[in-house]
Amino acid sequence: MDTALNSYENNDQPLLLALRALKLGDLLVAVPALRGLSRAFPEHRILYAAPAWIAEALELVGGIHHLPTPGLDDPLTVPRGAVDIAVNLHGNGAESRLRIEELQANRVVAHASNGINGPEWITGIPERERWTRLLNWHGIDADPLDYRLNHPAVPSPRPGTTVVHVGAAYGSRLWPVERFAEVAVELAAAGHEVVLTGGTSERARAEEAAALAKLKGANLDDGLLAGRQGLAEFAATIAEARLVVSADTGAAHLASAYERPSVVLFGPAPAEEWGPPPGPHVVLTAVELRRGDVFSADPDPALLAVSVRDVLDAVKALGC
Repeated sequence: MDTALNSYENNDQPLLLALRALKLGDLLVAVPALRGLSRAFPEHRILYAAPAWIAEALELVGGIHHLPTPGLDDPLTVPRGAVDIAVNLHGNGAESRLRIEELQANRVVAHASNGINGPEWITGIPERERWTRLLNWHGIDADPLDYRLNHPAVPSPRPGTTVVHVGAAYGSRLWPVERFAEVAVELAAAGHEVVLTGGTSERARAEEAAALAKLKGANLDDGLLAGRQGLAEFAATIAEARLVVSADTGAAHLASAYERPSVVLFGPAPAEEWGPPPGPHVVLTAVELRRGDVFSADPDPALLAVSVRDVLDAVKALGC
């Protein structure tokens, strides 16, 4: 993957910079917009400004170069005037608008704000549609259903398994670990080969789920993958999975991107905005109980209202 330096120096291609300094799921819902930009501007070198660890995921999109950007606190590491087209896919807040303005690009693609022409920001629409709607307003063709990813370069270490993803970025999205364990036990008893996934920081949760499952006769130690996979290998595991059970995380978005059957548990985030596209996916939540505090350390009531039986019934409905 190109570094920021050789992405714009010693290269005759004009630059298009798309700012979205967020997480994996945020990248995956922006894929339709990135596809549209690639088609509309084939002569441009497209930089995606996002945290350094997202580089591996960009390889799954294809044709996009990476500009490591930890957040919005500091100006982007591109000289002023070097960018031809700047696209604000981050949001419509003052911070992202300032980072785009500092680039002094020849053309800005963004939502309407002071001095910038664009569509009005609206709430309650799917994120995939939000960003393709932005591009469409600016005369750039983009399809919200163009969300599929390239297959990872590495094979799945466990093809055909059922992925139970125990982690999430915030406490508000953490379904109780004992419920994940119970789901794993029931699915294993029904003939599923279950693997437990998560990031390095979620390894302890996966180990706890495995230990609880073992108490009920399901030994999942061989399927304890959390904290042991790079992003490409994790994506390959999802891409060739039988089924994915996950909270509203990157794992769920990967299941959508590879059209794998999934059961997605929603808490603080509205499923109507962040939920999966049409396909073999079931969303479980209790909208009437949603508190909506994404950064809370405690699970959202809408998530806690989802029972183990709800998940197992959803798996049955999917025919998995």
